[in-house]
Parts: sequence; structure tokens; C-alpha cells
Amino acid sequence: MTATTVPTVLTARALLLDMDGTLVNSDAVVERIWRRWAEQHGLDGDEVMKVVHGRQGHASMALLLPDRPVEQNHADNARMLVEETADMEGVVAIPGAQEFLASLRGLPHALVTSADVPLSTARMAAAGLDLPGVRITAESVGASKPDPEGFLKGAAELGVAPADCVVFEDSGAGIQAGRAAGMRVVGVGPRAGLHGPDAVVRDLTEIRVEAAGDGTLRVYVG
Repeated sequence: MTATTVPTVLTARALLLDMDGTLVNSDAVVERIWRRWAEQHGLDGDEVMKVVHGRQGHASMALLLPDRPVEQNHADNARMLVEETADMEGVVAIPGAQEFLASLRGLPHALVTSADVPLSTARMAAAGLDLPGVRITAESVGASKPDPEGFLKGAAELGVAPADCVVFEDSGAGIQAGRAAGMRVVGVGPRAGLHGPDAVVRDLTEIRVEAAGDGTLRVYVG
């Protein structure tokens, strides 16, 4: 399906929100951490950056170093999560994120992120954003995006069928996960348009959500 940038309206019963690149711009930290890791392992930093967005760290490492033991990837991932949680320099909200989240108060929505609890809590706070009440983090799932497990768990927590959910994502792995979960996907930012979301916006200033009287949500895109 070709993504649309023209104004459109999607009807849903719940919204599932990625964090990094969707609500929070953490690119500066991600670049610092992963380019340093790439250099340590003799990998091209630009090629590494094409892989890491949207995935849990150990899943990215498995793609980049396929012959390396899984245990080593998980150990590296744990260390890098600590580094990322301690580094909030340059972490800011995506334009419109604060207003977008405020508009969702009292409406069914969840955060579905590849970050763990400490990292997601720290980044949302650094960006000045409130955490949604329902959160699916790295600790909640056995498989990283692009596996749909996280989005399916988010829908289940909210008691909403997958087909009635709209996902907000920025990365190829995340968009693929949302599609695999049987959900419609709104792409946020310049990366998203390359990966076939149903609609794409520059940032969250181009999104408006209203509750309809029948229990559905109207998502105005563009």
C-alpha cells in the first residue's frame, strides 16, 4: 500500500505508540552509542545505523554480527542500555508530542517500545513527556520488533482487537511489526516514509485525535 501524505481520517479503538523517533527524538544518543560500538567491532557506522532503529540492541547485534554468541549480544545490550540511560544529552520531544499525548488522556492508548523500563522512563522524562498508563517495554516481550509481539500485547492489555488499533512508528522494524500485527500504521518523520506505512506525517503537529460518541477514535492525519 502506498503511504499517503494528504489529509485523511482513520477510525480506531486504540492507539499504540512507539517512543524513540515517534514521541522522543533520541537520535543524538543513539548515534553516539552505536557508532562507538561499530568502531569497537570494526563495522561501518553508517551501515550499522541503517539497522539499529526500532530494534532491541541484541536483535540489531544478531543481524550485524551473525556468528557471535547470543549471550555476548545480550551482555553487550545490557551494558549499552545502562550507557543510554545515563546519556540524555540532546534528548527532546518530537514536535507536537506533548499536545498529542495530552489529547489522549482518558482514551485507550499504550506505549510500545524496544527500550527497557529505566531507559523509557528516563527518555520520556528528559523530553518532558508523561508516560502512558499502559506500557509494553523490552521486559514485556520475548521477541524484538519487527516481531509483532509487542503490539499484540499492547492491544491485549487494552482489550482491543488488533484490527481496531492504529500504530504510530518511525522505523522500518516498527512499521513491519505493526503491519505483521494486522494493524494500520501512521509513519512519523523522514525514516518512516521509506517503509510503507498507511500514512506518513512530518511530526505529531500533523495529528489530531477526537473521541467519537460510539467508543471509537477519529485520527485526523495531515
